[in-house]
Amino acid sequence: MSITGKTSVYGIIGNPVEHSLSPLFQRYFARQTGVDSVYVPYLVQENDLATAMHGLTALGVQGLNVTVPYKEKVLPYVSASAEVTAIGAANTLLRSNSSWQAYNTDWQGVEAVMQGTGLSIRGAYVLLFGAGGTARAVLHAAYQQGVARMGICNRSPERVHALIQHAKATYPDIQCDILDWHQQSVDLACEEANIIINTTSIGLHGDQRFPFILSGEGWAMDAVYHVSGATAFTQAASRGGRSVVDGLPMLIAQGARSFELWHAKIQLDVADALRWMVKILERDTLILPGWER
Repeated sequence: MSITGKTSVYGIIGNPVEHSLSPLFQRYFARQTGVDSVYVPYLVQENDLATAMHGLTALGVQGLNVTVPYKEKVLPYVSASAEVTAIGAANTLLRSNSSWQAYNTDWQGVEAVMQGTGLSIRGAYVLLFGAGGTARAVLHAAYQQGVARMGICNRSPERVHALIQHAKATYPDIQCDILDWHQQSVDLACEEANIIINTTSIGLHGDQRFPFILSGEGWAMDAVYHVSGATAFTQAASRGGRSVVDGLPMLIAQGARSFELWHAKIQLDVADALRWMVKILERDTLILPGWER
């Protein structure tokens, strides 16, 4: 598409942003739907966040994605939706008059992949690794899907206790238990959990190995994505016999929900977008049964 005075501008703010795949699939969404827009990555230094938010407003940018380290830090500059208040983080901003309305579509990305596994989630037990911001999005998705119990395993006792307190206050219908960062505790949880989810940063940098054997039946979902599709977590779970999916479908699904927020009445085919991304990245075919129905 050629850029004219009618072209709307969208983008992503973060630090770093040069690695982001969001511009790639957001441009694909625009081409597929005929939306006259461009999507720009904006590298924002932490001391410049307030200036950047005011500047992007003044320049008429219509919508933004927010990535690390600004998902929480952006909150003073926006009007928060209910899910942003519950999760404590925003990843999608929509221009509203002279201000920004904040949403969180990360949890919808998690929910979409949960549904994509084809497993029955309502009343289920889920094993979660990690206790940071992404873990809060997982909790929100689990609540929306009717998960009954969650075992939470994290290296930092302080962070996992804080997450448990948040869960009790926000999602009292989910029974959350703390699991020791130990193979024996993980083994017992894996026997019961048909879905295990990683939100830690293990495998994000370097050649780290996931510290546990992840046995059992069902699916393993990683929030971390890799160009090849093989992360430390998915490799550990695959060796244990589970079906695995890295963070690419989750990333595409949350981005699709952002696009739909910016452009009312548009519904995207995430399965189609996933097939396109897999081809572009020259990865092995990745199929989520629930997305192909």
